[in-house]
Amino acid sequence: MPEISLGRIRRSRWFRRLVVAGGLGTALAIVIVASSNLWLRTSAAGHVYSAAEVPEAPVALVLGAQVDPPAEPSAFLAARLDIARELYDAGKVKAILVSGDHAEWSYDEPGAMQVYLIARGVPAEKIVLDHAGFDTYDSCARAKQVFGVSRAIVVSQSFHVPRAVAVCRSLGVEADGVGDDTARAYKPLWLRGEVREWGAAVKAAWDVVIRRDPVFLGPHETGVESAVAQG
Repeated sequence: MPEISLGRIRRSRWFRRLVVAGGLGTALAIVIVASSNLWLRTSAAGHVYSAAEVPEAPVALVLGAQVDPPAEPSAFLAARLDIARELYDAGKVKAILVSGDHAEWSYDEPGAMQVYLIARGVPAEKIVLDHAGFDTYDSCARAKQVFGVSRAIVVSQSFHVPRAVAVCRSLGVEADGVGDDTARAYKPLWLRGEVREWGAAVKAAWDVVIRRDPVFLGPHETGVESAVAQG
């Protein structure tokens, strides 16, 4: 009996320690997520506008999203591109930098974005392609370090724009953002995007803190400068 009681006591202590550790871990995770999202919202505050009200900038930075076969922008990406075209037509920007994933030749987000914009009247010489915008951080970092962008209007869905603006501004791009709300019609995908943002904010904060290099850097490219200079 004493041995059995001692075993129960040990198991009980182990269980309590496990519960305490789990509770502390959960609390820490909540603090990290909450503080990351607070940083994001604070950094983006006052820098998110409608397309009609956003201040002018030399370039619109359109962040990539899913491209469906055969190279058709998804509804989310098409909505972003429509905003960029609207900004260009209104004279809000002089060039459009499309930044997305082209890690494989069979999947080309920037190329599909370019084709979409040209088909809707945007001159080809006003569109610059960034083939290594693998995520929001990489797109912002490459806009600054590779394409020399110091001021931009960042375009994405409205749930994503605050993170994009916060990251770009933290990396030295004086960014304002315009978000699309039309894709709310796709309720399951929109909800998934909103939920994903809570965790994505943690990654964004970590990337900004450690100042990691994007996957690819490369030499300075003058495409944006040339497109803007054409007026």
